[in-house]
Amino acid sequence: EATELLAEVAAIRAEIVGFAADALETPGAIHPSFLPSAHNLLHYLELRQRDRRPLQQRLAELGLSSLGRAESRVLATLDAVIRALAELAQAPMPPLEEEDHPLDFAEGQALLAGHTTDLLGESRPDRPVRIIVTMPTEAAGDPGLVHRLLEAGMDCLRINCAHDDAEAWGAMIRHLRRAEQALGRSCRVAMDLAGPKLRTGPVEPGPEVVKVRPHRDPLGRVVQPARVWLTADPDRFPPPTPADAVLPIDPRLLRESDLGEDLRFVDSREARRRLTIVDITRDGVWAEANRTAYLVPGMKLVVDRQRSLRVGAIPPRETVLRLALGDSLVLTRDEAPGRPATRDSQGQLLTPATIGCTLPEVFEDVEIGQRILFDDGRIAGVIEAVLADRVRVRITETRRGGDRLRADKGINLPDSRLRIRPLTDKDLEDLPFIAEHADLVALSFASEAGDLRALRQRLAGLGARRPALVLKIETKRAFENLPGLLLAAMEEPTTGVMIARGDLAVESGFERLAELQEEILWICEAAHVPVIWATQVLETLAKTGMPSRAEITDAAMAHRAECVMLNKGPEIVAAVEALDDILRRMGAHQAKKSPLLRELRLASAFKGRPD
Repeated sequence: EATELLAEVAAIRAEIVGFAADALETPGAIHPSFLPSAHNLLHYLELRQRDRRPLQQRLAELGLSSLGRAESRVLATLDAVIRALAELAQAPMPPLEEEDHPLDFAEGQALLAGHTTDLLGESRPDRPVRIIVTMPTEAAGDPGLVHRLLEAGMDCLRINCAHDDAEAWGAMIRHLRRAEQALGRSCRVAMDLAGPKLRTGPVEPGPEVVKVRPHRDPLGRVVQPARVWLTADPDRFPPPTPADAVLPIDPRLLRESDLGEDLRFVDSREARRRLTIVDITRDGVWAEANRTAYLVPGMKLVVDRQRSLRVGAIPPRETVLRLALGDSLVLTRDEAPGRPATRDSQGQLLTPATIGCTLPEVFEDVEIGQRILFDDGRIAGVIEAVLADRVRVRITETRRGGDRLRADKGINLPDSRLRIRPLTDKDLEDLPFIAEHADLVALSFASEAGDLRALRQRLAGLGARRPALVLKIETKRAFENLPGLLLAAMEEPTTGVMIARGDLAVESGFERLAELQEEILWICEAAHVPVIWATQVLETLAKTGMPSRAEITDAAMAHRAECVMLNKGPEIVAAVEALDDILRRMGAHQAKKSPLLRELRLASAFKGRPD
């Protein structure tokens, strides 16, 4: 057995060395700091070209390494196994071809650690995994928030350029620099390019109407009147506490009304209704309604024979497209607002629902039979027809009873080879600020090496200071091209990868996300490229202050990446503190894929056989 295994493993080694030599015939493009990593990546890819599970089982039965943790040092692992097999077989060591950039066991892990420090800065004591935090808009005007985040454990401040502007971004960075000085800590700055956004277009507005409805119990009895805020300017004077409805009215009412007065009117259904004034403030009036009413602009509110008022301008209600299984949806190229489906009196379809999209050029890249997903995959369909000005879609997946599609919701085309430029006009406008202030720049929608090189060329023209490039893996195509993207990224001395799990889950299917993120972690470890584990980490905690059990486990699993990203939320400081604690604890139990045998307290506490 040992003799057969020795020949088999030696043959595998020869194959992967030959593959790397052929693939890197002109390695000059790879930066010297990444040359050993590029070779190791190619070794790993060739190793994983075949199913190695039978080989693993046979090696494990002999008490040898089963190659399951070889990512960062493929040749060193194979060489160790070959030496052990030669000893077991009492055979001479087979001749092993020399490799241009050999790595021993420690060097592979040291390269990954070094590349991580280059990208994300020094780690905190007892926590090698960094924490990156997305800044909310409020951070521009709240230096205390940035200070608390840095104090809680933030290692990298992230700015999403899809939101706010250069003035706000500059304020956030100034707050960070002051916090660094106050706390004696350093923190990197990451900026995400907004990138192209494929989303649904506008939908024609609904009626200009406000519905006032009291709160009722299950038997239909009013348990609380509707609270209505009446003010001259709802934008300038929003309700000081939650309101069931807001109405713009003539400002005279603020001066002339009295407590207990009724405002009588006939609503849009010809129903007689009234609002009773219950409080008068400087900015508006509170009224209550015990019956449901519909109010429209210009409607007369009568106080008495001498006094009446008119309802002011009301913004139109949002229109949604209601879609069910089997429905048709027409995606249009023009900018005309979308419209719901229309039906005759018997419910028969007259015209299908229509909606536009923000990047109509994708019409050139889609084909019949390909999937199309809307609103983070909540609604799915298949393309049935592609015409010059429209695409007809048959809805194949919704929640039971159907779903609603609104304007400005994401569209994904996982089966289509989209020729979308990753750098938009807005991105190019933002690049001078990014080049001056950011340590990392994240590129969305990159799917081939040319996308990376285009961004590098733009940055090179903006001065000597060049932020490190982070690849956002958020599409099926980017995942499939990951090895080539990594080799292109290795042309620079510092780079990283972000697993953008939201879009990636939509494109690949939620059931495949766990598998894909594992593969990304393995391949990036083989390339000694640090990974940022992103999207929805401790999201419930950040938003509500109370985490779910599932997201605590998810955060613990994230320890196998080099960095974990948190998104904004009212309780983001608590989320950073919790993540810092989780990552410190997990650091004593796990290093990448390898379990660490720290003393087990249950084992130490067990003194004898249980009763």
